Formats: sequence, C-alpha cells, structure tokens
Amino acid sequence: MQLDSNLKDKIQKIKLLILDVDGVLTDGKIIYSSFGHDIKEFDVKDGFGITLLYRAGIRSVILSARSSRTIRKRAKDMHIDAIYENAYIKLDAYNKILQKYKLTCEQTAFIGDDLVDLPVLTRVGFSACTACAVRHLKEKVDYVTEHRGGSGAVREVAEMILDVQGLWQSVTSRYYK
Repeated sequence: MQLDSNLKDKIQKIKLLILDVDGVLTDGKIIYSSFGHDIKEFDVKDGFGITLLYRAGIRSVILSARSSRTIRKRAKDMHIDAIYENAYIKLDAYNKILQKYKLTCEQTAFIGDDLVDLPVLTRVGFSACTACAVRHLKEKVDYVTEHRGGSGAVREVAEMILDVQGLWQSVTSRYYK
C-alpha cells in the first residue's frame, strides 16, 4: 500500500490508538443471549495487531458508547490500557484520555465507524474508519480501511503504524527465525 508523505507524517507521531468497539473491533452486530448478556465476535488478527503495538510501546484504549463485560474481558487479552465505556459524548472522554496520557491530539489515532465517532475523528492526528463505516465518515477521515470492522480493520491500521514508524521488524523478528 502506497501512502503519501502527509499521511506518513501524521502516522509517525502516533503514540496512542483509540478504538471504537461495535463496527470496529466487531462487525457491528449485537447479539443478546436469553440471559440478557451481549455476545460479540472478535477477530484474533485484530487482537494480535494491538498486541504488536503494545510490544512496540504504542498504547491502545477503547472508547465506546456502550458498556459490556465482553469488551472488558477481550480488552484485557489484547493489552488495552484503558476502557472508556458509556461515553455517549465521546469528545468528553477523548479530552480525559489526552489529559491522562499527557498527549496532544497529533499523537493520537482513532478508528471509528459511525456518526457518534465524528467529533473525535476530526480532532485526532490520524483518523481512520472501517470499510463498513457510514458514508459521512468516509468523507472526513484520513484513511478508510480495506477490511471491515471485526474482520482485520484494526490489524490493518496497526501494521500501517508499525510500518511507518519503522517498528515492524523489531516487534515481529521472533517470528522470522
């Protein structure tokens, strides 16, 4: 994939990846069991992409308008630093994230898929949305993934960040022996 120099400059500054859940880490479907629990399906490749970022020293957080035990369990498996749930106004939570991690907007990236994500997407240093995102987001972000949410979109962005920052080789060298 060929990235222009402006996009590479934006990605070079990223220290924190912020992720929506439904439509980004999942395919956007919400299934409820007869006991009222939600069931979500995650792509292991996305999780490993986040783990590779973690190994490279790039943190990840979840920013979701919903709350779910399923999300909390999966986040722990993927080395997610923090979860901001019930964030109906995502911009408020985003500002708290900037303060907590002492970062500027330019040092953050966000992957979203729907209108509720737009206020954050327009402020981060690098914005992306999934291939299945709503049209209005695709017109506003820096990058639209080739993969759909829950099907490798997060891994795609993680690899892009690692490649551009020259970290891919160091975090994957153990697999090429």
